[in-house]
Amino acid sequence: MMHILVIDVGGTHVKILIKGQTIHRQFSSGPTLTAKQMVARVKKLADNWQYDAISIGYPGHVRHNRPLTEPHNLALGWVGFDFEHAFERPVRMINDAAMQALGSYQGGKMLFLGFGTGLGSALIVDSVIVSMELAHLPYKKSTFEDYVGVHALARMGKKKWRRQVADVIERLTAAFLPDEAVLGGGNVKKLKKLPPNCRKGSNADAFTGGFRLWEC
Repeated sequence: MMHILVIDVGGTHVKILIKGQTIHRQFSSGPTLTAKQMVARVKKLADNWQYDAISIGYPGHVRHNRPLTEPHNLALGWVGFDFEHAFERPVRMINDAAMQALGSYQGGKMLFLGFGTGLGSALIVDSVIVSMELAHLPYKKSTFEDYVGVHALARMGKKKWRRQVADVIERLTAAFLPDEAVLGGGNVKKLKKLPPNCRKGSNADAFTGGFRLWEC
């Protein structure tokens, strides 16, 4: 059996889990974290785990297992970084929201929206993953992320933030017409009531998605 290490890179934390373990490990990320620092800290944190390959959920646009854009909430230097060379393992990389979406997918056409540091998004249609960057599309006076991300929550308070989240979900589900929408990310627990045809995902779905990457 192949032992997979899953790395979920977020704007607030980097979380890791190896298949066969039940409790993840993590460290703080933030705007000063570089790719090189991430690799070094993951290696140290996972030094007593044996793993054959790696899945990375990356907070940005990914193509052919490599970042195409720098992350909005981390330091520069991720584009062009050789993760396979740094880890000395085969690596499969995918957008972090797409990885969480894959872990929560149950079939059909599913829209995933992740309410964490920013707004993650992915669409899965008949098991085909479509990564998207909806967060920075124009919305009202700014972008979707500016109204439903973690900074919006701090600025508006829970009550107003929930109304904004409900409006964004309504607009995006009307646009993509999914069979269901899965709401994930660390702040989804702050929602009192879910909109119609929505279910809550879990941050643990990211690890399930990372394991599934090597089953494809």
